[in-house]
Order: sequence, then structure tokens, then C-alpha cells
Amino acid sequence: MITGLDHVVLLVKDIDQATAQYETLFARAPSWRAAHDGAENVFFTLGNTSLELIAPGKGDRAEALAKQIEDEGEGLKSIVFAVSNIAEMHRRARRLGLEPEDVALRESKDEARGETRVWKSFRIAREKTHGPRLFFIEHDRPFAPSPETAPGSVFAIDHAVVSTPAPDRAAALYGARLGLDMALDRTNPDWGSRLMFFRCGDMIMEIAHNLKNGAGDGPDSVYGLTWRVADADAAQARMKAAGFNVSDVRVGRKPGTKVFTVRDKTCGVPTLMLQPSPALNEEGRD
Repeated sequence: MITGLDHVVLLVKDIDQATAQYETLFARAPSWRAAHDGAENVFFTLGNTSLELIAPGKGDRAEALAKQIEDEGEGLKSIVFAVSNIAEMHRRARRLGLEPEDVALRESKDEARGETRVWKSFRIAREKTHGPRLFFIEHDRPFAPSPETAPGSVFAIDHAVVSTPAPDRAAALYGARLGLDMALDRTNPDWGSRLMFFRCGDMIMEIAHNLKNGAGDGPDSVYGLTWRVADADAAQARMKAAGFNVSDVRVGRKPGTKVFTVRDKTCGVPTLMLQPSPALNEEGRD
């Protein structure tokens, strides 16, 4: 019933600064900007997902958002899965003991265009997700893609990383309960980690466990993002010229891939850029 990753939510202090940084990072303009319920929201919509920036605005939620930033800092806070039938997904979540909130009908109005969007969504209990805020959403229509503003743009997400001290617990949630297809489960002492890849549309939800820390029962967290670029060398050169602290381009772990790291101006999000190989392999997406 999950059809893909609808968007990830990044909580930021300054919406204008964060928007400018991601507009430069992606070489794409925002697809939507709105203010409602005490929050300011900006969306960047790529080929297979969106990034939502949220900052305190004016209204009921503003104080709570500001307190959350004070307590937790900026960073990734929520994962929002796209579903084809919100009522059916809600019934599944209830049957599996995920304690879903009621399905809510919500709307947003773009400040510049004057357009209004509506959607249905619900969240499952954080006690059942062991930390991350997990939402499920069904839109009335998709967002328009974010326009490209320069060559060497980011065009899609490759994978989102959830860090966990309890990999078997996480596997049970994302695989058995949410129904994502496990493509890979590999422990590699050279990497110091156990990695599990779950297919989610045409991207990967990566569950990462640090072997050095051992197993525990602490919370999971939404850790980082890997974005796809068509030409890693061109994208790295563009970002470096724009003032980002980026690593050299290097060969990726999978044959045919190239990657580089973005070290700053991501609002605290560990960020990797990846040039995919021409084809997928049997273990999942590059």
C-alpha cells in the first residue's frame, strides 16, 4: 500500500536562509511555499520525492516548533510515506497495533500562486516507531516539479537513512509491519555496520546499525539523505563554486557509481551526492 517516499521533513530555524541554501544545493527553485498552523513551509519537489522545510511562523504551533528546535536542534524529523489508499493503510496500521491517529483532511495555500492543495494524512504513535515521526499521506494531486535553475542539478533521492541501535526491531517495523520489501541485509565489519535496504518506490530506505555500539533499546533517528545527480563531477564543481564545503568525487561502493559528500549548509543533515550506475543490480538501487 506504500507507493513511495512522499517527502522528508527538515526542521530549520530560518526558513529564508534554509530555502536559499537548498535552492543552491539542488539548483532548483521551490515548488511550493505556504504558512499555516504556526509554521512556514517550503517544498522542493524532485523526481521521486520532496524535501519539506519547516520553520516556526506565527500561530498556535510556532512556540512548540521553536521549543523542539531548542531541545533537539535543526535536522530531519519526519518521514512521510505516499499511499494509494489512506483508509486501507489506516486499517492496516490499526490491526498491527501501531496506534494510528485519526485520518485528517488538511490544506495548504501557496503564497505566490494562490493555489490550494488538500490531502489526507495520519501519523502512527512514536512509541511504535521508536523515535522517528512516521506519517502516511494521500494527495489530491502531485506537486509540480521544482524548476531547474542551473546545470548539474539534483534530480531525485537515492536513499534515506534511519540509524538504529536495534536492527531486528527496525526490520520488523519497516518490513513486516509497514510492508516494505527488504532488498539487502548485510553486516560488514570493514564498514563497522549492519545495513538493511528496503525498497520504497524507486528509492531505498536504509536502516543502519553501528556494530561498535552493539545492540540496545534506545531510539531510532532519521539520520541522513543521499541525492542523485546525473554527473557527479559537474555537480561537485557547481556546489564548490557556490561556496559549499564538498569532498572530492570518489568511486562509490557499487560498481559504476560516483559519490561525494556535502559537509555544510544542509541544516545539520549528513548529505551524500551519488551518480548512479547505468543499471540496477539484484540487491537494490545504486
